[in-house]
Amino acid sequence: MSPADVAPPPPTGRSAAARLPDLEDATQRLVRRVDELPDGSYAARSLLPGWTRGHVVAHLALNAESLEGVLRGAAAGREPAMYPSQTRRDQDIERLAAASPGDLRERLLASVRTFLDAVGDFPAERWEAGFRRLPDSPDVLPVRTVLGMRHREVEIHHVDLDAGYTPREWPGSFVVATVEALRVRAPGVTLLATDLGRSWHAERGRVTVSGPGPQIAWWLSGRGRGEGLTSNGGDLPRIQEW
Repeated sequence: MSPADVAPPPPTGRSAAARLPDLEDATQRLVRRVDELPDGSYAARSLLPGWTRGHVVAHLALNAESLEGVLRGAAAGREPAMYPSQTRRDQDIERLAAASPGDLRERLLASVRTFLDAVGDFPAERWEAGFRRLPDSPDVLPVRTVLGMRHREVEIHHVDLDAGYTPREWPGSFVVATVEALRVRAPGVTLLATDLGRSWHAERGRVTVSGPGPQIAWWLSGRGRGEGLTSNGGDLPRIQEW
């Protein structure tokens, strides 16, 4: 499961629509990066175990298509699921990852365009409607979380491409939103972003993890080894692998 699939708490201080400009900017940067990749580099390893860069691009395209389906279904009054099954999701990624670099680029561009079109068409009164990740998932997520989920997919997997983009380039607003969404992955841990002057306090927590906000967000996503972070409890708490 991608960290972007983690059910986030309700957004605070920003409506679903307010997230759109930041998501559009992040998407443009991602598409430019993918377009710049030499064809021969798509088969190179990404930062994700077992995935090439082609796998990452394939997943990004398919995720946009699945979230577009969520928006279209919810707009029509249904309670849609992102994927028909986990097996089908994984198989679709494998199949698309084997496509030519040109086909992958075209699929990604088409998918982000149709997803953003679906956002623009979505009726404001339906943002509180629900959807599920899988048809049999017990958790029903509010559609208003879709933009935050997609934003995390775009920014985190942009880094996963291992093509020169790093968490240090993430906008501060994205870092804050990501820590707020993913801090549930480190229960009982207080987080202190030393560069942002922000902290997230855990009730009855005795462990404090400190460091740059982007590295905290990266660590919470289950990536890296906590480079640049310190813990008053010694070793960093282990984050569940995705």
